[in-house]
Amino acid sequence: MKKIIPVALLALLISSSAQAADASYTIKLMTPETALKAAQAALKKCRDGSYQVAVAIVDRAGQTQVVLRDRFAGAHTSGAATDKAWSAVSFKSNTTQLAELTQAGKPASGIRQIPRVLAVGGGLMIEAGGNLYGAIGVSGAPNGEADDACAKAGLEAVAEDLELSM
Repeated sequence: MKKIIPVALLALLISSSAQAADASYTIKLMTPETALKAAQAALKKCRDGSYQVAVAIVDRAGQTQVVLRDRFAGAHTSGAATDKAWSAVSFKSNTTQLAELTQAGKPASGIRQIPRVLAVGGGLMIEAGGNLYGAIGVSGAPNGEADDACAKAGLEAVAEDLELSM
């Protein structure tokens, strides 16, 4: 009987710790340095195309980590880049796809009425190893396709860093 009590106590402790583990989870976040590296690469890609843009990086919760605005980018570009990144991470969808899904007459068209939603090209999710780290938004290139290309350069600049941090 004396041996049963310690075994029962051990089983109770193990089951308690298993229940506690289920009550929380662990996430991975980008460092500010990684977010800055992505933003700088996107800005460079746009500069190489002679575009004056703003680039924003948000974390997985939509909180702004970095905003870079080139010297001749329009006044609207910083806010637009941030809202594109926020929209991508909020809806877990790149904004080009979000634009298609939320066109007038489509079932999800009402999403465009939510404050801060900017459903135009230029917002891409930052994902690696099955983890969502955040999103990048670019605004100021001549069209959403060019904004997407610059944002993609930002993703490519940090993809290996994020994969290796797994």
